[in-house]
Amino acid sequence: MSITPDPAAHSRATGVMRLPSTGGLTDRFDRSLRDLRISVTDRCNFRCVYCMPRSVFGRDYAFLDREELLSFEEIERIARVAAAHGVRKLRLTGGEPLLRRGIEDLIARLAALRTPEGERLEIALTTNGSALTLKAQALKDAGLDRLTVSIDSLDDELFQRMNDVRFPVARVLDGIDAAHAAGLGPIKLNMVVKRGLNDGEIEGMAARFKGTPYVLRFIEYMDVGTSNGWSLDEVVPSAEIVERLGALFPLEPVGAAVPGETAQRWRYTDGSGEIGVISSVTNTFCGTCNRARISTEGKLFTCLFATEGHDLRALLRGGADDEELATAMASIWGARDDRYSEVRASLTPELREARQRIEMSYIGG
Repeated sequence: MSITPDPAAHSRATGVMRLPSTGGLTDRFDRSLRDLRISVTDRCNFRCVYCMPRSVFGRDYAFLDREELLSFEEIERIARVAAAHGVRKLRLTGGEPLLRRGIEDLIARLAALRTPEGERLEIALTTNGSALTLKAQALKDAGLDRLTVSIDSLDDELFQRMNDVRFPVARVLDGIDAAHAAGLGPIKLNMVVKRGLNDGEIEGMAARFKGTPYVLRFIEYMDVGTSNGWSLDEVVPSAEIVERLGALFPLEPVGAAVPGETAQRWRYTDGSGEIGVISSVTNTFCGTCNRARISTEGKLFTCLFATEGHDLRALLRGGADDEELATAMASIWGARDDRYSEVRASLTPELREARQRIEMSYIGG
């Protein structure tokens, strides 16, 4: 594997950033690396009960200092090397990524990257929607392609109780419409379903967004991290969700749009749109997982449920060149054998609890 500096220098001179191909990467289960998710901040203005509960992430919680975060230049460099390795989609996450100052500049940098064949990478972002009314047009102008918004209830009292900062759902809905008006799309809406909390909202959410430009996706409550007090009893299986919705709105299955897609797709038979279900607990998709994650401080994680990451920031700040960075990333992915969701059911509750899982707010969803 060799990455010469000349093509990169030419790319910088022309404003199109690319490196020659290193060849696609595969792991021990022959899964390719195609999707890179980058957490740009560990901070969030919500305190959602399933992600960053106030009891853990309170006033005295020690978030990362600014100098500990990857700079935009460092993120761009990792993304450029990843593109040479076969990555075709970048997703910015957090925390809440719109809290990162100058996020539009980072998006513009990433939008200027090219694959070795000269194609644009797809740039996506996941947000809680709180700042979309103000930022949607700027995000589109910077080069953002796709947007996913987390929205767990339409009932304002429940929504505010879940985000625990008294943020009204109407402002998120306004932000979603602003993003659509700005030309971002398709816009996907993610609802994490927790039994006994918001599972009564399933039918109402589907009815609200049926016939709109938005794709609503229901996500099984996951055991990411250790701060959310996860219990299997609180998981609403996606099969139950599809059955409940199918009783109201006839559905038919739709094939995956791209290899490694996490959501199972269902289309309303009357042609008024579709929904998705992400069955990360009851019907896992480890066998086709093609995603890696970069934490806010530059660690590469090969699984959402990983117990440790690989420090790329140390390489970047230690003077490693692009070839050394590419070699490190190839070695990490080549050794990957993660399939936690597939083996979860075989673990005893004690073994599941003993795993030192990384928090979603740190690694991104």
